[in-house]
Amino acid sequence: MKKLSLNFLTALAGLIITVGLSPEKVAAQSNGHRYKVAVVDLMILKRQKLGAFRLAKDIGADGVEVDMGGLGNRETFDNKLAIDSVRNQFLATSKSMNLEICSLGMTGFFAQSFAQRPTAVRAVQDCINTAKEMNLKVVFLPLGVQGDLVKNPELRPAIVERLKAVGKIAEETGVVIGLETSLDAKEELKLLKEIGSPAVKSYFNFANAVKNGRDISKELEILGKKEIVQIHCTDEDGVWLQNDTRIDLKKIKNTLDKMGWSGWLVIERSRDANDPRNVKKNFTANTTYVKSIFQ
Repeated sequence: MKKLSLNFLTALAGLIITVGLSPEKVAAQSNGHRYKVAVVDLMILKRQKLGAFRLAKDIGADGVEVDMGGLGNRETFDNKLAIDSVRNQFLATSKSMNLEICSLGMTGFFAQSFAQRPTAVRAVQDCINTAKEMNLKVVFLPLGVQGDLVKNPELRPAIVERLKAVGKIAEETGVVIGLETSLDAKEELKLLKEIGSPAVKSYFNFANAVKNGRDISKELEILGKKEIVQIHCTDEDGVWLQNDTRIDLKKIKNTLDKMGWSGWLVIERSRDANDPRNVKKNFTANTTYVKSIFQ
């Protein structure tokens, strides 16, 4: 037993010396990569469909952000994952293809008002409950057009009140709500502090920064490592990331490295305007490029 313990400790010490990484980096590497790359099922035209996994695999992604389904005038999402058999199919398919589900997306709130819909808190709670059933830790909540706090600052009290409510629900279930706003990093940080929940963090979007003339790296540094849960790492549609002069991925990686951040980079858009409907071509190009920089 003593010999076995000595051998084990010697091997472990050798590994630490050879690798020369912090425990955080070692943990990240044990999962394959410090940065993982996913695609959004909605944007590859496979919203809450099992076929998203096969397509994501062909594209070369490490995972999928699965959407909760449409919202429209319903009280909550058109969520097929609430059905046990469907949810189990998604989990089984994800496992069989060695693809992770990185998060659940509530993209219905891009067009619907989180601040004013009577059942908005219930809808978010349904998403949190689904995440818990699937053993997922992150859900994505965009405040969208109607929740734009730059254009509609009067909505802030209602939004803060509701985010405090869903934040408590998320805390109790071990889920983090990744929030996307139109605010710059300084103002978003103030918003997060006002909400005051460890279960509500920033889901940073490159496109929101660059279309408003902000430096992505500076915005990331202002928010800080602990406040960023995931990143949508694309621009608006027009050109592939490798041809995008507004986004310097190498600089961004260097910034994230220095911050000590690790996690999911989720590809949302950056489709070629000359061939926007060629899903496989567009997303393969962007996934390949992001991986060439970050992995």
